Amino acid sequence: MAKIIKHDLFFPNPQTDVWEYITNADLIAQWLMPSNFLPIEGHEFQLKAPAMPEMDFDGVFHCKVLEVTPPTQLSYSWNFGPGDGTLNKSVVSWTLTEKDNGTELSLVHRGFEGETFMAMFDSMSEGWPKHISQILNLLNPSTDDTAKA
Repeated sequence: MAKIIKHDLFFPNPQTDVWEYITNADLIAQWLMPSNFLPIEGHEFQLKAPAMPEMDFDGVFHCKVLEVTPPTQLSYSWNFGPGDGTLNKSVVSWTLTEKDNGTELSLVHRGFEGETFMAMFDSMSEGWPKHISQILNLLNPSTDDTAKA
């Protein structure tokens, strides 16, 4: 049975501001990792992370944009492993909903099947909320952080 990662986070920001952070490659690099992402259906892109040989991961996520409906829906394939990523396939889906004068951001990462996925599933289950919360911090720097800058 496939495992699913699901996380929701509320942002006290307009939907369009949150949308920018999940669809602009320069902003994605600030909270996730460098990429050549473009919010165009069919666009193939890569996300680059440090290699993790213990997980048979060479550091490159091979992705393809599957759906773009600004500013509410985004999904893309998320394939990884050694080489072109065809050994380990999954899909990341984002949903943005206006709520309480802000935005509810929902991430669903599905397709983790088989034993080869388990180490990466565990790593991503912990990693996604940390990365997503960085968007919140980038959009809403605290007064103390601003004073220190």
